[in-house]
Amino acid sequence: MGSRDGRITDDDHRTALTRHEMNQHAYRLTQRRVIEETQARAPGFASSAVKLSGAILAKERTELSIAAMGFKGVGWEGEAFTDEEISATRTWLRQKSATIAGGTAEVQLNIIAKRVLGLPD
Repeated sequence: MGSRDGRITDDDHRTALTRHEMNQHAYRLTQRRVIEETQARAPGFASSAVKLSGAILAKERTELSIAAMGFKGVGWEGEAFTDEEISATRTWLRQKSATIAGGTAEVQLNIIAKRVLGLPD
């Protein structure tokens, strides 16, 4: 993934990072709006959308980090990897489970579908 003058040389990775930063900014704005709406009344479907989006963005962030690290991003233990590289790998694996732990993504999608589309249980 190297960089040239501080610029990531891999076009696809640079595009993915830029897209992620834009999505992260949109997420923060939406999160702020949901907090303000929740303070005014009971939480609606938007709070579920924010929870789901947050988990997806966090997972994406760790995947981008691992991709940038190349083979150094898959170290579990050993002298060939730094503590930072091992920590990045473990964070990446933990984060992948955040969208599936206890069916989080599916539960949030069901809540959104019921509240927005009025689908039955």
